[in-house]
Amino acid sequence: MTAPTLPGLAPPAPVVEPPRPGSRAARMGLPRAVDVLRDIATEYGVCIRPLAMRRTDLATGLTEVIDLPCGATREDKCPPCAKKNRRLRQAQIREGWHRDDEPLPPPAPTTEEQKALILLRAHFEFARDEASRASEADQVADLDDAIREVEEAIAAEGLRGRVGPPHHSDDDQGDEDTGRRRKRSTRRRQDAPELPRRKVERRTVGKTYTAPDGSTYRPSMWLTLTLDSYGPVRPDGSPVNPGRYDYQRAAWDAVHFPRLLDRFWQNLRRCEGWNVQYAGCVEPQRRLAPHAHFAIRGTIPREVLRTVAAATYHQVWWPSTEVQRYTRDHPPVWDEQASAWVDPATGQPLATWTEALDAIDQDPDAEPVHVVRFGAQVDARGVMPGTTDAERTIRYVTKYITKATGDCHKIATERQQRHLDRLWQQLQVTPCTDRCANWLLYGVQPKKAHAKLKPGRCRGKVHQRETLGIGGRRILISRDWSGKTLADHKHDARAWVRALLGVTTDLASVDDAQGEAAEPIRHAWELARPDDADVPPLAHRLMRSISERARWRSELLAAKDRAAQGATVDLSATDHARNVHGEEQ
Repeated sequence: MTAPTLPGLAPPAPVVEPPRPGSRAARMGLPRAVDVLRDIATEYGVCIRPLAMRRTDLATGLTEVIDLPCGATREDKCPPCAKKNRRLRQAQIREGWHRDDEPLPPPAPTTEEQKALILLRAHFEFARDEASRASEADQVADLDDAIREVEEAIAAEGLRGRVGPPHHSDDDQGDEDTGRRRKRSTRRRQDAPELPRRKVERRTVGKTYTAPDGSTYRPSMWLTLTLDSYGPVRPDGSPVNPGRYDYQRAAWDAVHFPRLLDRFWQNLRRCEGWNVQYAGCVEPQRRLAPHAHFAIRGTIPREVLRTVAAATYHQVWWPSTEVQRYTRDHPPVWDEQASAWVDPATGQPLATWTEALDAIDQDPDAEPVHVVRFGAQVDARGVMPGTTDAERTIRYVTKYITKATGDCHKIATERQQRHLDRLWQQLQVTPCTDRCANWLLYGVQPKKAHAKLKPGRCRGKVHQRETLGIGGRRILISRDWSGKTLADHKHDARAWVRALLGVTTDLASVDDAQGEAAEPIRHAWELARPDDADVPPLAHRLMRSISERARWRSELLAAKDRAAQGATVDLSATDHARNVHGEEQ
């Protein structure tokens, strides 16, 4: 029996004795050298799981093993590569957000050689059509070969894209749904407001404003879009009444959220009449529903944004999923003779994907199986260029891009854990595409069905616990945002470092796959295995990379100091000249 504690007297704190020197507890209390090495590599920005690539000089036969960064975008895999990717994304958003000119120049004028090749391709197309009408198969095959050669010449001449779609032979018609294209009515729903539709101008720069003092400025915007409510939630994101929370609609909305975003930008451009550009990120809310943050170039009235969001929807014309006929433990079975999935009790084949869609087309009262909409909460505000608010907003947009979707919010309570489990269970039986194996649970064979499908165990990303239904790209950048790809921004960063250090060669001695192509090709690359004799242990490679990166950092800091001192000297000389000769023109 424990003696009661007297009022006002706290029990003495327990005395923790240090472990005996030399004991196992003392040894386990010491930090591991491998962990310290990984921490130092992370501090210096060295990839902790590099890819060992063997480079062979085709002229001399000399081979060497070079470590390339893994390029991971998540901190749980490689923190240095994930932070580097985040910095590149921030630079990409920063460069395109407040532009006052078009990022891409107009196409170059067409040359006479290019026109001649297009005309030759047109002649071949006419001849092929004539041969096809006359059932001259040999002539069609010869013309197909000639067309391929001409298209290769067109691409080599410097033209972008294809002149026309390729011709399909009889062997390519293996898909059961390659016939007519299904058309749906484009008439808007009666429960959605109408939107004005204007001709979209070929400009991506927003409006310029003039202040009373005559100065001009061009602000931009920050926008947040969320999905509708599925039921009341607590501050920690868990539902107040889990039994009445609409997990099925939440799962369908998460799967089709990317389509809804595409429809929003299409409607906004048609409503505003110019090519609105955006850059943003998709991430989960605390209630685990996806929402998106966007930086928008230029300004748009908030009322227009709210109206477009309320009028935007996406209809999913798929077979009905109201009744789940089978379970993961008792699924339909594959019939080898019929090459189809059949009912295990009756042996009758399930409806094919084409038959299920035909039934929808033939029903005049058919409704979409699901309609995705935005919620009423639309947050938009203006941001001025060059301010601390602009930098803070860029960091806010990219704060979760280095984390997995399921790790953006920490699960701290059992209530949150049950909410996550319920949503994941619903995502496991929600169809993700027309080829998803989950269609077998609802009595429909998916498109291109085969025997390896596992009902209720689709391997799509939206069904994984770490994605929470957000299986597509989380970073969304419009095509004309900065006029550059992520590889272009990497090249700009390397060029800036080389210019600052005054060198003309790449510091890493290895260009990315998007780097300059050498003519002729001098090196051959192959992936080296970790157990190859010429591949040093990972610890040795990390230590060499840390030492090299430390020297680079010292040289870069010294170059920055020299550049800053030079700028100070130049500024002092300029001020002296202004004082002597007057203000410079």
